[in-house]
Amino acid sequence: MLYILISIAVILFIAHVVLLFTSFSNASLISPRYFYSHLTLWLTGLSVFALAVLYSGTNQSGFLDYFNTWMKRSYILVFTFGLSLVAHCLVTFLVLPLLRKSRA
Repeated sequence: MLYILISIAVILFIAHVVLLFTSFSNASLISPRYFYSHLTLWLTGLSVFALAVLYSGTNQSGFLDYFNTWMKRSYILVFTFGLSLVAHCLVTFLVLPLLRKSRA
């Protein structure tokens, strides 16, 4: 089960990156694809959170053993939300204006 959840997290993150890079077309944003890129990022965070809940403290993974308290596990969700917020702000305030400027 551990390796299945790890595989799901990796696949979701790769899908996030692909969807994010393909969300831009001719100085515009393809909204559904951009939303799905954020959704896959959130699902990646949730799957890593599930991994931490199920496997931290079992000595099966050195990385997951760090998240041995609920406070530390909540950092996964906070980091995921923060990453999503920062990425959204970068796209909104930096990438899209630059794309519009280069098109004009």
